[in-house]
Amino acid sequence: MTDRRPVKASSHTITKAVVPAAGRGTRLLPATRSQPKEMLPIGRKPTIQHVVEELAAAGLREVLLISGQGKRAIEDHLDRDIVIEEERKEKWMELHFFHARQSSPRGLADAISIAEPFVADQPFVVALGDSVILSHDHQPLLKRMMAAHTARRPAATIAVETVPKQAVSRYGIVAPKEKVAEVFAISDIVEKPSPEEAPSNLSAAGRYVLDPAIFAAIRQTKPGVGGELWLTDALRIMLREGGEIICVPLQEGEHRLDIGNFQSYFQAFVELSFDDPEYGEALREWATQLLRHEKHAH
Repeated sequence: MTDRRPVKASSHTITKAVVPAAGRGTRLLPATRSQPKEMLPIGRKPTIQHVVEELAAAGLREVLLISGQGKRAIEDHLDRDIVIEEERKEKWMELHFFHARQSSPRGLADAISIAEPFVADQPFVVALGDSVILSHDHQPLLKRMMAAHTARRPAATIAVETVPKQAVSRYGIVAPKEKVAEVFAISDIVEKPSPEEAPSNLSAAGRYVLDPAIFAAIRQTKPGVGGELWLTDALRIMLREGGEIICVPLQEGEHRLDIGNFQSYFQAFVELSFDDPEYGEALREWATQLLRHEKHAH
C-alpha cells in the first residue's frame, strides 16, 4: 500500500543530526582501500571531525553516524577518550554519538531512512560525511538553516551554492519559484541535469534540514540509476504532495569542500593547510617558491 500520510512540518526544536557516511569511496582508491574517505585528513583533522565540529557549533546535541562495511575507523575516532577530552575540551566531544550500518549501498535516501527511529518524529539535520562547509565571519550555515526551518516550517530546507553552468551535471540543481534571497522557495529539484536542461546553477550543498515527512516520501521512492534511492526523488515527491521546500544559499566567503574525488580533495587539503595557524604562512611561501621555480623551469 502506498504511504499517503500528509506532508507537514513538526514544531520541535532541532537537536539531532544524521551523518550518512556509508559510501565506498571508489573514486579515491587506493587511498580508501583500507580506510574510509571520511577519515582522510584535511589539514590536521580527518574530514569527519570537521563535519561534527560544524554540528556542535550549530548547537546540535545528538548525532547518528550511518556507516558501511570497513568503516570502523570512524566509530573509533569519535569514541570517548577521557584523557584527550580533559586535555583539549573541544565542543564536538560533548556530542552524543550513535551508530547504524547501511550494509548494502542503496543510495542516500535509503541511508537516511535508517534514521527514522532515531529522529523520533522531530525535524533533523542531514550533513553529508564527505563534505565540509567553511563559514568565515558569518553566522554558521546550519544555524541559518535551522532558524529558517523553525520559522517557516517547510517540509525541507536545503543549503545551495552557485556552481559554474558547465558543472551542473554533477549536482542536484534547484528551480527557484521566487526571487533568490537569504531564504527562498523552490518548485523543483533535478538530479544531475545537462547544462541545457538545468533550471538554474544553484546546487544542493550537502546540508539539509528535513521534516519526518521525508520518511513517507522515501517509502514511495522508486530505485533510480544503479538501483539506488535518490534523496532528490524523495524531495520531489514532497513537493508534488504539497510540501514546501526552501533553500538557504551559502553567503559570500562561504564554500563547500567536497571530498568526492582527488582533485577536490587535494584542493581542500591545500586550502586548510594554508590556513593552519602554525604552518600556514610557511607553506604558502614554500608553494609560491615552488610555483615560481616550475614556471622558470618551463
